[in-house]
Amino acid sequence: MADMLVKLYTLPEITPVLDDLKKIGIEIRRAVPSDKHTIVNWVHQHFQEMWANECEITLEQRPVTCYLAVEKQPAQPNADPYALPPEVIVGFACYDAVRKGMFGPEGVRDDYRGRGIGRGLLLACLHSMRAERYAYAVIGWAGPVDFYKRTVGATVIDDSEPGVFSGPLTS
Repeated sequence: MADMLVKLYTLPEITPVLDDLKKIGIEIRRAVPSDKHTIVNWVHQHFQEMWANECEITLEQRPVTCYLAVEKQPAQPNADPYALPPEVIVGFACYDAVRKGMFGPEGVRDDYRGRGIGRGLLLACLHSMRAERYAYAVIGWAGPVDFYKRTVGATVIDDSEPGVFSGPLTS
């Protein structure tokens, strides 16, 4: 798979996407370092070990370069003001994991796909990169090329396979 390039200075607005997701009970937010083990285990369970490893790297950076899509559960009547309702992870996206300036990995739980969650996660990461003064982002080994073209105007980088990626390290 080839890499893709995104001009961060021409990104679509994120607010309408986040508003639409909120209407269906989904919130996109930056991950919290104290949830590292829960997040990494979830990514490993739903995707692949390499993505879990890359996700862990992004949770150790400051600022954290991992975003989550969560579905908030209904609040239970409770006298404890600190007993907040749980949030269920339904997707994640990261940047600056493999190399600086690279977006990915990203994944949405199978039963939540087709609701705009991937778009929200992608835009959250890319807008954060732009806020950190990146001008461009590289999407490494872009799987859904048409999605990235349509959503953020990404273009395929010719002769970018395998790019910065190498085979698995063994001992």
